[in-house]
Amino acid sequence: MARPVHGSRKASGEDVVARSSAESAVEPAEARLALPLGPEPEPLVVMSAAPRPAPEAGKPAAPLPSAADPAEPGPIEPGRALALADFSPPHVSASERLIRLAYGLGIPASALNPFRKRARPRLTATVASPLVGDSASGTALRAGHFLLHGVKLPIADTEFSGPRLSPPFERLVHGFGWLGDLAICAARPQCAPVAERIFAAWLAANPRPGAGPAWSVGNTGQRLLAWLIHAPLLLSSQDRKLRARVLGTFEDTARWLDRHVGRAEDPLAEVAGWTAITAAGLLLAEGRARRLYGEGGLIRALGDLVSDDGGLLSRSPLGQIEAIELLIELRACYSAVRSAPPPQLDSILELLVPPLLTLLHSDGSLGSWEGAGAVSAERIAALIKASGVRTRPLRDARQWGYQRVHAGKAVLQFDAAPPPLARHARDGCASTLAFEFSHGGERLIVNCGGAAFAGGLIPLRLAQGLRATAAHSTLAIDDFNSTAVLINGKLGPGVSEVEVDRRILGSEGAGSGGATRIEASHNGYVARYGLTHRRILMLRDDGSELRGEDLLLPTGRRGKRGMIGVALRFHLGPHVEVAQGRDGLGVTLALPDGSLWQFRSGRDPVTLEESLWADGMGRPLATRQLVISAKIPRSGESFSWLLKKMR
Repeated sequence: MARPVHGSRKASGEDVVARSSAESAVEPAEARLALPLGPEPEPLVVMSAAPRPAPEAGKPAAPLPSAADPAEPGPIEPGRALALADFSPPHVSASERLIRLAYGLGIPASALNPFRKRARPRLTATVASPLVGDSASGTALRAGHFLLHGVKLPIADTEFSGPRLSPPFERLVHGFGWLGDLAICAARPQCAPVAERIFAAWLAANPRPGAGPAWSVGNTGQRLLAWLIHAPLLLSSQDRKLRARVLGTFEDTARWLDRHVGRAEDPLAEVAGWTAITAAGLLLAEGRARRLYGEGGLIRALGDLVSDDGGLLSRSPLGQIEAIELLIELRACYSAVRSAPPPQLDSILELLVPPLLTLLHSDGSLGSWEGAGAVSAERIAALIKASGVRTRPLRDARQWGYQRVHAGKAVLQFDAAPPPLARHARDGCASTLAFEFSHGGERLIVNCGGAAFAGGLIPLRLAQGLRATAAHSTLAIDDFNSTAVLINGKLGPGVSEVEVDRRILGSEGAGSGGATRIEASHNGYVARYGLTHRRILMLRDDGSELRGEDLLLPTGRRGKRGMIGVALRFHLGPHVEVAQGRDGLGVTLALPDGSLWQFRSGRDPVTLEESLWADGMGRPLATRQLVISAKIPRSGESFSWLLKKMR
């Protein structure tokens, strides 16, 4: 029997209910084996928030696992239980707690030590960021253009004030994320004048805080953090007055964030604000009180942002990337002043990486979920390397809501959770029970993705459609969304409950006849149609065959008369060639690597329709989709299908 997504976990075909982190008892280490990092089995060790010991001298470090697991054992590993200490404020002395409290109440740092002469604004260190920008975007800046998602925006024509930019350009321009791109494209003497000109133009358009996107908490936090990390680009002038004005702007922005960080537009924006406050406390003179204040607020904000298994509550892989980048940059600020960050930050960073790896395909690039595009394997690999976290993907991330199955050369990703709550969603999608499937380096079944990139090469008017159920590889009734898609990336009523059952069938081991079976259902169509959608996916251990069944089951006492239209959509990867069978029930799929697959419908004909897919640069690529359409009675129906490797 299936169990609710937030209250159960399956293992090896047995109905085993996992306890929550607050209730679970720790089993003896010898009774619970973890997935080994090396060739030998390792006991599962319950880690505390304390830093891990360094490896012994002479012993090589374990290799960083790739996105594709080398082997997928039968049992599903237990979820990582978060220690309460991970999200508790850093331990400080009584005097430091008093300083933090006073600063949080609005008492300025100068009042906490009235006998000390107030210092002029200055930076205490230079930060070496481990994150590398995009050289092409930096070169475009030197040529006079902002470059984002394939679109060039002339700097001279940019409106630095007012809501006249598309959301992606707002985040780029007002968040000053372009500083990292500029820093990597050429030597500082060639880049600094460009940075100074853009900074001066932005400051002239925004001389004081306002109500527009330039002064949202998220953009302001990103902007201050970028200023502090790439300060040498902005402070290269020999004009002392100009340098004093730049440093004064840093300090004024930090003070504004101190007062307004609690008014952030969403939890991730609040984390960006607290990260910038903490960095300012580290890098600006006399920032001890601000640092203590920022550390406490940051860790509390991360606790509101992250689920028990490390995935953001927004369920967005782009948000996951942004959160990891923020902590990496902040850790670099601690290194710049030769100070150790609170151990909670390292613990949280270690929690954030495994869920991101869950949504990587065999080629190491990202799946198209919650508006994301297929972010390149190179960018993901650079991010993981900069984080310093050595781990493997989560396969059964119940709280984050994504299931992953790696079998042979195949990777299956499955959305098995309700959509995010409105306060967490940025580009929320009605994607419940959608899946993606890849084999080797090729994607067969995808979602359209790209809603988060709308405003670049993808028109803004398409954003709503790219967030709809029909833009994902799943079932829709009468073209209605399983969850209402609202404006500004928000979601309305719809799916509120998802039940999941995952188990291993048959014998284990590569090349055997075993399989992984995932069954999930959602209630998104119960209110309107009185029907529950249940999807069963079964992937063979060698990755050569994916069987599926979609069922619409009557629920409650709603009327069952009349007919409804149902469409199962399977969006194809951009390089898949399609040939339709003679009987109309089958389609042959040819991949660039020479392999041949066949898709078969169990009862209704398969038709081909146009579709699109967003790549990692935000470019829309034309592709096709397989559609199984039928008129069925309101009493429910079932649809079976098969995707099989023929060559």
